[in-house]
Amino acid sequence: MEKPILKVENLSKIYHTAKAEVIAVSNFTYEFVKGNFIAIVGPSGCGKSTILNILANLDSASNGKIKFEDNIKIGYMLQQDALFDWLTVMDNCLLGLKLQKNLNEQTKEYVVNLLNTYGLGDFINSYPHVLSGGMRQRVALLRTLVLKPDLLLLDEPFSALDYITRLNLEEEVYNIIKKLKISSMIVTHDISEAIAFSDRIYVLSSRPATIKKEYDLKILFSSANNSPSAKRKNDKFKDLFAQIVEDLK
Repeated sequence: MEKPILKVENLSKIYHTAKAEVIAVSNFTYEFVKGNFIAIVGPSGCGKSTILNILANLDSASNGKIKFEDNIKIGYMLQQDALFDWLTVMDNCLLGLKLQKNLNEQTKEYVVNLLNTYGLGDFINSYPHVLSGGMRQRVALLRTLVLKPDLLLLDEPFSALDYITRLNLEEEVYNIIKKLKISSMIVTHDISEAIAFSDRIYVLSSRPATIKKEYDLKILFSSANNSPSAKRKNDKFKDLFAQIVEDLK
């Protein structure tokens, strides 16, 4: 069995307020194998985003162990695109490289190639306000991917988009991530999105969040074509959707 790039053991998060102690996450344990795309679903407010924030080192765990493979790089795509409106598409995508002091002709050429490959070449010198919502999210994704993360964390990345745009972007993002062979984890309240995107789904309990159920979609959907659109057409899609709804009750 391939060595995990990330192991989480008994992760817990407790928030302290003036009036009470709130347990957001309790005994969350899993292993992340390279190349996997996993989804985390659960009731609203159960602690899904808290888990991502801890993995991205934006928050600290109260208890438990988190072990990353040596020198692993993490990318984080938030719910909002967080593009800087006073910077061009190109400059937005170069920002991370500048902050890492890794901007040179080679890395700049890599950014240009990504933008051209994924339909943004004509907008390199445009500003974010002229882009559609789907295009802005695509820029936000590429801005993260230019840093070549080993593990990509996505927190409700399509929640602000209309349904048709979400479906189209879902397919694009899936293809980009698979082509670049990036291990990924998505947190979403959209069950159909979780099924369409992932190789494995973790269903969380209500707060404090712990793993309630786990589904291996590589077994359930054994077709050679497991793209989001292909999964949505599969008869098993509806059955799994109904099962996860029951799990969340």
